[in-house]
Amino acid sequence: MAFRALRLAAAARPAAARFYSQSATVPTASASSVTAAQIQRDAALPNPDPADDSASAALVREHAPFMVATYARPPPVFVKGEGSYLWDIENRKYLDFTAGIAVNSLGHCDPQVSKLIAQQAKTLIHASNLYYNPWTGALSKLLIEKTLASGGMHDATSVFVCNSGSEANEAGIKFARKVGKVLNPSGSKHEIVSFHNAFHGRTMGSLSATPNPKYQAPFSPMVPGFRVGDLNDIAALPQLVTESTCSVIVEPIQGEGGVQVARDEFLLALAKRCREVGAVLHFDEIQCGLSRTGALWAHSHLPREAHPDIVTTAKALGNGFPIGATIVNAQVAEKIKVGDHGTTFGGNPLACRVAVDIVERLSQPGLLAGVRAKSEVFKEGFERLAEMFPGLVQELSEDPASIVKAARERGLLVITAGTNTLRFVPSLLMTEEEIREGLGILEEAIRATRQ
Repeated sequence: MAFRALRLAAAARPAAARFYSQSATVPTASASSVTAAQIQRDAALPNPDPADDSASAALVREHAPFMVATYARPPPVFVKGEGSYLWDIENRKYLDFTAGIAVNSLGHCDPQVSKLIAQQAKTLIHASNLYYNPWTGALSKLLIEKTLASGGMHDATSVFVCNSGSEANEAGIKFARKVGKVLNPSGSKHEIVSFHNAFHGRTMGSLSATPNPKYQAPFSPMVPGFRVGDLNDIAALPQLVTESTCSVIVEPIQGEGGVQVARDEFLLALAKRCREVGAVLHFDEIQCGLSRTGALWAHSHLPREAHPDIVTTAKALGNGFPIGATIVNAQVAEKIKVGDHGTTFGGNPLACRVAVDIVERLSQPGLLAGVRAKSEVFKEGFERLAEMFPGLVQELSEDPASIVKAARERGLLVITAGTNTLRFVPSLLMTEEEIREGLGILEEAIRATRQ
């Protein structure tokens, strides 16, 4: 269940989508708007996308005019989740291979998480960071202890708790800039290096470290002082990371950029170069961390000399409740003073109590072993698909949107990443039977787009 992806090639035909609700409160389509072919097609699909006359479409028409249009959403409206499944407003069931984009690692509406939220909501939700509370410190302590025990970031000492991955990375960027200012008060040590195909967030600092013109161009100019290199290019590091570099931010596995893995030898060389010039090494594990790879952190297997000075996390940390964290070592922490950074909602008792439970459970050896075993089920399934569709499943070019749609209309939710890549980041508690069920639906969806 570590990051898994299919690279796609060849052309696919998009399919039309219609759905006719059985609800008595939804008006039926006129005879002239429904063709026999559409009726036959929808009858053959378990979850055809909702039609214009559906309850889903009615709700969207009511709400969409009041929402800033920053997303292009498909028609279903989800109203319920449980485990590995979601249900839409039409009461249709979907197997979810997305887990809220790697967020719901314990599944939807985990009973224990729901219970803790209810308990803490009746005890204390927010008192601000002007005061201590029992759970912010408990989460910080647990993250350090579990990180050290996992073999990751051997010198981790302290944590800044915030509300999201973008905020966690923004904190890491600011902390690194402060380190650079302390090491060189002239301000010349301020450059931050990131890598092509990276995704670090949408705030101006994290966006400046996300070198994708689609995301950056509408908001340019970016924050100055950012440089971009190629992932896994060891030879370029001496020119890329210099005495002017205060930080290098890198995903051990690029998620949004297409599930691209940073090689161990590259991360070793990168860490060595950072030490040579006194730059902070920042691992963004917001998507690949917290047991997604079968280890608590994606870098846990690396030797100490390749460990980062900053690790950022979010997504799975709250299992759907907003929270993020920036883990730092003493070399960073000692340079951050009162007033250097802050957050109004970050570290509130409700979010932190939930995260304590989640970190405890995600770090359990049995869960980690299960992730590794179930990852092999995915791998075997993908290898079989590659044999069945040799012209499609390979590292060439095709937009997978038609497959995503075909899978959704057959009851499976998958998402894309980077270019021509299907990404699979399901709940880490998903069963092997559910994985095989989903892979079977995926096969049907691919076949449907080949016709």
